[in-house]
Amino acid sequence: MQNSEIKIYKTSDGKTSIEVSLENDTVWLNQYQLEELFSTNRTSINKHILNIYKSGELDES
Repeated sequence: MQNSEIKIYKTSDGKTSIEVSLENDTVWLNQYQLEELFSTNRTSINKHILNIYKSGELDES
């Protein structure tokens, strides 16, 4: 992810905002960034990721 940058921050009205630089039209976020972006916890993020693999939508490898 060279030359890519992701910024997640709270706006003055308390909403979460995300600022990204794209690399080949792909945005990469780790579980902590997803947690902040969606105002949830890592357990929920992990559950959704596992369901994506289980459903075959994405291959885990």
